[in-house]
Amino acid sequence: MAHLLSSSCAVNLPPAIKTYFRPRNKHTTSCLSSFASRTPPIFTSCRRTLQEPNFVYATATPISKELEHIPKSGSSTNSNGPISKPKRVMVIGGDGFCGWATSLHLSNKNYEVAVVDSLVRRLFDHQLGVDSLTPISSIQNRIRRWKALTGKTMQLYIGDICDFEFLSEAFKSFEPDVVVHFGEQRSAPYSMIDRSRAVFTQHNNVIGTLNVLFAIKEFSEECHLVKLGTMGEYGTPNIDIEEGYLTITHNGRTDTLPYPKQASSFYHLSKVHDSHNIAFTCKAWGIRATDLNQGVVYGVRTDETTLHEELCNRFDYDGVFGTALNRFCVQAAVGHPLTVYGKGGQTRGYLDIRDTVQCVELAIANPAKPGEFRVFNQFTEQFSVNDLAGLVTKAGKKLGLEVQTISVPNPRVEAEEHYYNAKHTKLIELGLKPHLLSDSLLDSLLNVAIQFKDRVDHSQIMPNISWKKIGVKPRAAPVQL
Repeated sequence: MAHLLSSSCAVNLPPAIKTYFRPRNKHTTSCLSSFASRTPPIFTSCRRTLQEPNFVYATATPISKELEHIPKSGSSTNSNGPISKPKRVMVIGGDGFCGWATSLHLSNKNYEVAVVDSLVRRLFDHQLGVDSLTPISSIQNRIRRWKALTGKTMQLYIGDICDFEFLSEAFKSFEPDVVVHFGEQRSAPYSMIDRSRAVFTQHNNVIGTLNVLFAIKEFSEECHLVKLGTMGEYGTPNIDIEEGYLTITHNGRTDTLPYPKQASSFYHLSKVHDSHNIAFTCKAWGIRATDLNQGVVYGVRTDETTLHEELCNRFDYDGVFGTALNRFCVQAAVGHPLTVYGKGGQTRGYLDIRDTVQCVELAIANPAKPGEFRVFNQFTEQFSVNDLAGLVTKAGKKLGLEVQTISVPNPRVEAEEHYYNAKHTKLIELGLKPHLLSDSLLDSLLNVAIQFKDRVDHSQIMPNISWKKIGVKPRAAPVQL
């Protein structure tokens, strides 16, 4: 059961942070043990570390000094005007790249926020021998620092949402009005490493989301689910991509149906399964849900993460978790040629991390109706890989960097030249004010990469995961000597 660590516990936490967990006993295992038992058996020593009770009780030295100035929080609004009472928002996966930035943003907008996370993303780094370019603090220290700066408390539930008992207790304890669900393994390359990672990805993502749906039905029927999907569900069809649905005429009859899905990895397939399950439960149970089919996210900074170094977000640049633009900026900073996969004509939707948090807030403030499953395509611009390489090359030259580009064999199975035109109007209609990719943003990204270039592991730059060579034998991270 999920209990609040209080003065009666072995370790006292300061009031800046509330941590909930389900303790181990003869009938159940800990939440961390539950997720660790499903994690690929590559680094068992890391798994054992996460199972130790001290991991749950982890704390840090109390903060004695606060910043003198922070931006003022605004009142959250919806189509009917200001919300008088802050909504309670549970952010599943709130320690991750999108989840952490969103948790801070919503808290700053006066929502009551609870972070739910198994911390498995940090374990992935240990498994693969990689690390964030930017140093990131523990989730406990992050939340404590936010409390010191703003006076706002975010509750913390450490556990695995695939453990329904843990999730149930978190729901009953926090009583969310909204669940923002980022809590999935989000890397296509990770899902294609080996059989165990493919199975983990599908189990973690599909079963975790099913548990969230059942928790909403059982404990919070009015709760609005805001689920992070992916534009990768659509693939690259030779027709325009609509927002979730397509009206077709066949043999003289017309109907509006879910847009056809053409997933390109075991990760993307898990998202397709999620969409089907959510759509079904909206229809059968009356759940209200918004599926945010997000494009590729770039950037690292939001208004909140820049307030203090302990609030800094992660910045992935490796071939497993790093996205194209972030990877190119790091490669330019360290003098490595930009690695374009194949012909480089692969075109996708992109958006700034600042727009991710803005889109989530808009979805919350303008909720779906009971029984409605709506889909928003969440991106602001379209670029090909070659487009991005050209932009980084131009921006790098302004900073005195000699940027070169090379074509490397494409490790993925995908079209390298194709038609791509995806609609993305619904969030704009709700009030999204996009941060478009600009010279100043590229300059900022490159400067972050230059600032932390001594932390770059050059052995992690080149891709080493092949869609066609995935096999049954577990792959361990290579040891660099």
